[in-house]
Amino acid sequence: MSMKSIRIRLAMATLALGALAAGPAAHAAPERSPEQVIRDASELTMEAIVDRREELKADRQALFALIDEVLLPRWDRQYTGQLVMGRYWRDATREQREAFITGLYRKLLDSYGEGILQYDSGQLKITGTRGNPADGRVMVDSEVRLEDGTLVPISYRLRLDQDSWKVYDVVVEGISYVTNYRNQYASEFRSKGIEQVIEELKVEAGDSGS
Repeated sequence: MSMKSIRIRLAMATLALGALAAGPAAHAAPERSPEQVIRDASELTMEAIVDRREELKADRQALFALIDEVLLPRWDRQYTGQLVMGRYWRDATREQREAFITGLYRKLLDSYGEGILQYDSGQLKITGTRGNPADGRVMVDSEVRLEDGTLVPISYRLRLDQDSWKVYDVVVEGISYVTNYRNQYASEFRSKGIEQVIEELKVEAGDSGS
């Protein structure tokens, strides 16, 4: 596997990790800061996969089910999908929006889910937070150490949603995956139309609901 592929998988894995720590919405001010949300992710993820790495590596459906359990309720996938669709969000029907959001999530899950199994809690180091939490949006900066000792800067964009911090973007070495996908799909929306793009996305994601 190329170094680029490793870093992409790592980015998606850490996206799951960050979102995993952002627990269900409370009914008061968040008890944890954005940094604490990300910091807690390592321990929570290790608890979820401890003694199960080989099992989950061999059973993709079990791996996807685990990620679904911890990621789906906690990742702000609707906001992410809206950002990725960009101006085409306004042109899409409610059904098309939901189909795109679901398809994008499944595609990421299928492509990068195994990256979580390559992660160790000692690899992550929080280096600071940018932005004012009172504004409801922040960026938490971190470094992840690869096996060869390389330090990869990874930043998490979080927003406050119903009294809970949720991750909606990950920036790896200065490259936002939301921006990357928005540029990709903008071109496809222009040339193919929203409905065709969604149908192709379903095929890419396997449309298995896993």
